[in-house]
Amino acid sequence: MQRIERLGTGIGWRPEIAEAVEAMPGIDWVEAVAENVCPGHVPDSLLRLRERGVTVVPHGVSLGLGGAQRPDESRLADLAARAEALGSPLVTEHIAFVRAGGALTASQPLEAGHLLPVPRTRDALDVLCENIRIAQDALPVPLAVENIAALFSWPGEEMTEGQFLYELVERTGVHLLIDVANLHTNHVNRGEDPAKALGELPVEAIAYVHVAGGFERDGVWHDSHAHPVPRPVLDILADLASRVSPPGVLLERDENFPAPEELERELAEIRGTLATAPADGRTVRFLSGKAAQDTDPARQRLALAQAALLSALVAGTPAPEGFDRVRLKVQSRALCAKRADVVAKVAPELPEILGAAAYRPAFLSYAQCRPMTGGYRRDALDFAEHLLDSGGPGDAGVRRELERWWRERSGPTPPAAHPGARLVRAARYALHRGRPVLRSA
Repeated sequence: MQRIERLGTGIGWRPEIAEAVEAMPGIDWVEAVAENVCPGHVPDSLLRLRERGVTVVPHGVSLGLGGAQRPDESRLADLAARAEALGSPLVTEHIAFVRAGGALTASQPLEAGHLLPVPRTRDALDVLCENIRIAQDALPVPLAVENIAALFSWPGEEMTEGQFLYELVERTGVHLLIDVANLHTNHVNRGEDPAKALGELPVEAIAYVHVAGGFERDGVWHDSHAHPVPRPVLDILADLASRVSPPGVLLERDENFPAPEELERELAEIRGTLATAPADGRTVRFLSGKAAQDTDPARQRLALAQAALLSALVAGTPAPEGFDRVRLKVQSRALCAKRADVVAKVAPELPEILGAAAYRPAFLSYAQCRPMTGGYRRDALDFAEHLLDSGGPGDAGVRRELERWWRERSGPTPPAAHPGARLVRAARYALHRGRPVLRSA
């Protein structure tokens, strides 16, 4: 296992707070969502930070290393290109699955649009280990993988989280990104003891640590990344820091951004927590050593289990046996809400056309019966088409505007500059799909 360079204290870089991050004192490094960075057009803010010697780490969210399918080569190539464009010392992803169905199950491909937990079973571990080896071979820098937060547990799990991660590191030599907020989430939602998890997992393999906030509602903790870091999360950070000195610690915030002074206060709390919990100075001792094995039967079993679960969450099929049905309903509602929020961001014209008050209920009604199968941009187009095909919106002017928006974006190529060219392209695409093109005024 390669040692990870000491990163220091950092913050998640987001476009909304880019200027504030650049002005913050004592920022050693930042983490950027990999899918939001184009290698040929790195944001100027990140380039300026790099010129000042601030390390930038790309953090992937869509690879789905815990899924039954082997990692997609194009997604791996994209992640590798981002690491090279940013001059990063490592890249990170999640121990999660984000899609299911397809060829392995001879069923419709489904997208969760969210990170979902893998079962802590031998089958899932075998598949995850092979997927991580594939990713490691394709990436130009070391890989670290993150434990995720979950609202529910899989039935019949064979290992604790610490045991699962220990064997994962032992078999692959992968580094770990430990999210202490996710340990707190799993304590509230799944009754898992954070101290027990820290005592079992290979803390010497940690590349860095995430710290984030959330909120509790009706006995369920939601890992929102939109609220201040609570004391229990800092307590878990202190426990971890008493066991090992992590190379880096990073504050995550994705929404509801406070004033820069508040972010700086949270960073100061994190630094203070680390300073009062001296580490024991252990050294790395985990190496990749176990040989790869045939995972095809395990992939088939895992694929069927993940497809059944995801179908229950996004397509309304019955919950698989052994799952907490109440928790699955909570997760299903959360997935619908996230789809609505993200679609409103990638296609801001939709809530503008429909009106903020009308957009959300209309989208949630659509999402409850139509799973996402092709990403959020495709979801936005499918939602608009669904509304038009079902006779909505009721207001003729709104309908004409929505139809115009759908025409301009539903073809296989970007919208042409000339309106006539856009109309011809949309008409051809609509006829190909078998739906009429409505006239516009």
